[in-house]
Parts: sequence; structure tokens; C-alpha cells
Amino acid sequence: MSDLKTSTEVLVIGGGMAGLAGALALRENGADVTLVERAPEFGEVGAGLQMAPNASRVLQRWGLLEKALEIGVQPKHLVFRDAITGEELTRQTLGGEFAERYGAPYVVIHRSDLHRVLLEGCEAAGVKLVNDVMVESVETVNGRGVAHTATGVEYHADVIIGADGLKSSLRPLVANDEPVSSAYVAYRGTVPITENTPRADLEDVIVYLGPDCHLVQYPLRKGELLNTVAVFKSPSFERGEEQYGGVDELEDAYRNCVPAVQEALKNLATGIRWPMYDRDPVENWVAGRMVLMGDAAHPMLQYLAQGACQALEDAAVLQDVSNGTVFTAEGINPEAWDDAIKEFTSVRAGRTARVQRTARVWGESWHVSGLARTLRNLLFKSRKDGDFQYNDWLYGQDQPGTPELRAAAQPEALPV
Repeated sequence: MSDLKTSTEVLVIGGGMAGLAGALALRENGADVTLVERAPEFGEVGAGLQMAPNASRVLQRWGLLEKALEIGVQPKHLVFRDAITGEELTRQTLGGEFAERYGAPYVVIHRSDLHRVLLEGCEAAGVKLVNDVMVESVETVNGRGVAHTATGVEYHADVIIGADGLKSSLRPLVANDEPVSSAYVAYRGTVPITENTPRADLEDVIVYLGPDCHLVQYPLRKGELLNTVAVFKSPSFERGEEQYGGVDELEDAYRNCVPAVQEALKNLATGIRWPMYDRDPVENWVAGRMVLMGDAAHPMLQYLAQGACQALEDAAVLQDVSNGTVFTAEGINPEAWDDAIKEFTSVRAGRTARVQRTARVWGESWHVSGLARTLRNLLFKSRKDGDFQYNDWLYGQDQPGTPELRAAAQPEALPV
């Protein structure tokens, strides 16, 4: 090992979930972390997100789970229904044995609330947070990363974490590809829960599956808000139009659905819609001293509700692979970053590729019609509550690519 040092500089590019999580993880290990964000203020747009146990375990590791639980909701069940008939197809109880098996609760939380929890965690840990920074290029010079910005300011660091999302400007350093259109779009909305809100489903995550569409509802902010997401195949998006001037496509997509689904469409904000993209998996996320994480590395469709979850897993694994290598009991070895980020990629790339591919297949199964819908419903109904065979690979504490396995294999890693 070369001469050890007392510090190592890390630059994180991007202030979304992945960037904040990566910054916090490496700051906890002892790095001097600067995070730069192109927007003038930190914030997160959108509505609710589902945080499965593989993600809430990571928040638990960092001492942030209680903050998330204070503002989030722990739903009692995940329920799938047929959107045409309203028939219940299957349900998963999310407390009790489920929470015990996976070591943490299933939480639904507003995106902005989870972002704020991570942001405050970074602030408390001493991450340097800088807004209004547009990074135009990154290179490796003399074994260190250099980020060039639009204003001419340069940032130098021992390692650079590229967490700049689906349309990452850093991804071309490792892959010559483009986002893949799914042909599906989402409208989202959150409305206050009132005495007139139907009470039956306010403790669960409800998913209605319909031909070329689905709709999800669940409560947020301790039951004060109702979150609704409507996703459907869009003819205009297939033509290349990300936005669309009217709601006729939305209404037409759900015209054959049960009244409960059509009534839920009134909760949506229709001024903006979210086109659904992912990318094909790639094996390499490293270019010199720059490594991608989060959506920059492995953007995925939303059907497994794992986008933010996999970003948190990324951060925890990055924390583990650098602990005991870059960060040792004797001091800090910045030269070990080369091996650490390569190991991070090798540990994570297969795991996230499986999630990306499974999300595509899962979405296709949701949106079938005709005979395929009949067979899908029969398969769903054959599954019993408490059957974990379809959950273990994603939520389990011993799966390849998860921080728990790495921590168990390396005693000096931080405990979960």
C-alpha cells in the first residue's frame, strides 16, 4: 500500500436521490465530499414513491429511517386488481412476517420528503453542497478526476461520482447509447384526503391492471394526501411527442375501466405528463476516476418501484467497497479508488441489469389483453398471501449486488 493520507476528495455531480445518497455514504466513510447541482435550488419534482425494504434498510443503516417514517406511511397491503372488472387478483401483507423477513418496513413517501431527508442528512454530515453548477465535461488527469464547468471553474477530486440522471451528460464516457422509449406515459397527482374520500383503500397500495394501462393509488404524509399515478400507452408519445395538449388520450385509455378507476383520474394533474424511458443495461460504469450511479448508470421503468431503491443500494455498496480499501483503520489510500469503483460496478451491474429487464417484462404482463389477460389473472390469483418466492430476489438481505451481502463478506465494512 502506498503512503496513506488523512483525506480524500470526492466530487458528486447531481443533487437528486442518487447523488445525495452517494455523497452521504462516502462522507460517512470519512471523505471530503462536494456535491454540485445544476439547478439553483435543491428539490425533487413528482409525487409519491414506494420504498421497499431493500431501500429502507439503507436508510436504517444511516439513521434516517425514523425521519422517513415520521412523514411517510407504512401501507398494510399491496393489492392488485383487474381494472376492467375490479376483481382482486392477489395481495401481499406488508407488515408482520414480510417486514421481519426483509429486515425493514415497506414505506410510501412523497419524493420531495425523501429527498429532503437525504439532503438534511448530507448537511448534517458536512457534505459541501453547491448549486448553479453546470458540468460540461469530466476527464482523468494524473490519476485524479477533473470536472470542467460552464463558467470555467474546475473541480478536482480523487474520484467523481456521476449521478446526473436518465439524460446523463457523463454516460457517453462509458456507453454510446440513448434513452429507450417505452411508448407509455404517466400522469400523477396528489390531493388532500377528505371525509368524502373512499375509506376502503386508504391503508394499502392499490394497483389496477388494464389493457395498455394501469393505475396506482396509495396514501402519503401520514394519510393526509392521496397519491394517484395513471400510466398508459400513448399514441402521441409513440409518434415522438413527449407532451400533449389535451386529456383525450388519458380518458380514452381508461374508458373500459371500472368506475373507481375512472373516478380516480380526477385526482391527476394533467398539465404535465412523464414519458417513460429506460436504457439497455451496460456492464461498465467507469471511465478513469469517474463512476456512474443511479439513473445515470441504470435507468429503469417504474413497474417494480425500484428506481430510487436501487440508487440507495448503489450508495450503500459504494460505501462498503471503499471501506477497508480506500478508508482503512491506518488512514486513507486514495490510490485504492481505481479498484473500489471497478468492484462497485462488478457488484452492482448484474443486479441492476436484472431489475431493469424484469421491470420491462413486469410492465408487459400488467398491460396485456385478451387471452393473455385471462392467463395473467389466473397466475396472479394462484399466488397466496405470504408466498415470498417472487419477492426474495429483489428484497432479500442475501442477494448478490446488495449491501448486506458485501457487509457480511467483509468484516471491516460498516454494519447494516
